[in-house]
Amino acid sequence: MVIHFTASWCGPCRFIEPVIKQFAAKFTDVTFAKIDIDELRSVAKEWKVEAVPTFVFVKQGTEVGKVVGANKEELEKKIEEQRS
Repeated sequence: MVIHFTASWCGPCRFIEPVIKQFAAKFTDVTFAKIDIDELRSVAKEWKVEAVPTFVFVKQGTEVGKVVGANKEELEKKIEEQRS
C-alpha cells in the first residue's frame, strides 16, 4: 500500500497527482490511498508526516519505506522495490 499525504494548497502535490494516477493504473497490485493533512491532521501526525507530499509504503500494517517530495523517479523505484 502507498499512502499519499497531500494538501490542497501544495503545488508539488498538484504536480505529482497525475503521476500517482498513472502509477495506480500501472501497478494494479498496489493499493493507493490519499490523505489530506489538513482534513486528517491526527493521521498525518501518527505517520510522522513533516512535509507534503509524503508517500508512506506499508506492508502488512508496518511502514516499510517513505518518499518525501514530488520525485517521480524515486517514487516509481520505491514502488518497484516494495512489490518484489
